[in-house]
Amino acid sequence: MDILVRTIDNPKPSFYDSSVGAKKPNNFYDSSVGAKKPNSQATKLCKFWAKGRCAFGSNCKFLHSWYLSGNGFSMLARLQGHKKAVVGIALPSGSDQLYTGSRDGTVRVWDCKSGNCNHVINLGFEIYSFICEGSWVFIGLSNSVRVWSLSESDIKEFSLDGPVGRVYALAVYKDMLFAGAANGDILVWKGSFEENPFKLVANIRAHKMPITCLNIGFNGKFLYSGSMDSTVKVWDLETLQCNQILEGHNDVVMSLLSWDNCLLTCSLDHTVKFWVIKEGEGKLLEQVHTKEEKAGVLKVIGMQDSQGKPVVLCSGNDNCVRLYDLESFTERDAERDRIFAEQEVREIQRGPHGLFFTGDASGVVTVWIWQ
Repeated sequence: MDILVRTIDNPKPSFYDSSVGAKKPNNFYDSSVGAKKPNSQATKLCKFWAKGRCAFGSNCKFLHSWYLSGNGFSMLARLQGHKKAVVGIALPSGSDQLYTGSRDGTVRVWDCKSGNCNHVINLGFEIYSFICEGSWVFIGLSNSVRVWSLSESDIKEFSLDGPVGRVYALAVYKDMLFAGAANGDILVWKGSFEENPFKLVANIRAHKMPITCLNIGFNGKFLYSGSMDSTVKVWDLETLQCNQILEGHNDVVMSLLSWDNCLLTCSLDHTVKFWVIKEGEGKLLEQVHTKEEKAGVLKVIGMQDSQGKPVVLCSGNDNCVRLYDLESFTERDAERDRIFAEQEVREIQRGPHGLFFTGDASGVVTVWIWQ
């Protein structure tokens, strides 16, 4: 696992250190927080439950919260406590604690064995983005980025100033940290040995509207930025120059997923667009497919299923997460492989050893595992 660590052996702080392995987390399972499975024949979401007033409860013949009508993975726990939307879920390397960040301005620390919340950290400010890399946690606020080092027994905190407005997007590559701000700028920090271990090295005028998502792609050669201006820009990581502007969406670009020479761009315009890098010196992306969705797309993430096949999880603002086979990008059994939520799923995050996590707009974090 790629990790940001600062050691005597390294000439400078590095986000990548293969010598530090990921500790296998505990089960998370606690029967007291598990959801009862409703009628196994149900395939439709209960419209009354979605409005918070189903009279039948667990005996309802329709689907209720967090019921997966498919096979291959199961729910381990539901973690409740946040009052507003979950914007980030982080399981730091070597840790047996899960960190979740919410719009309610708090970070909750959950014990991986019991599923209990051991600690609530109130930042006093609304959180807009929240990621981890190795033993470091990065928190996007308004006009700043907070950085926590969890490598010691206590949390060491640093504050990075410079962003203008809300920081909706964060990304990490090697010793570089990228933050996308509401004024359309991308700020870049590098690791240093100064009192604050991050030094601002660039401020890129990237978009005319807020940046909503960032992603590193093509083996670390490109940074992709999505924006409320409906475009995606491709940045050369060596020169920090824009190589290409991807147009085609007609609403906010919410999420990006890249692998090898491919890129998925997802938007509130109800589409997922599939791009491939063309051969040649320019290494330009061309659109090869558009997938029409039933709702605006909020988050997309890739992982391997229980059989090791690459799949894509795609959440929409219809309170549903759909699963797709990556190779064909066709939906798996349309009546089976879905996750339903009481409110829209804003965050999906992979974990080690078959774990993955979802967080919704009501503040609920759910832990899943591939069988």
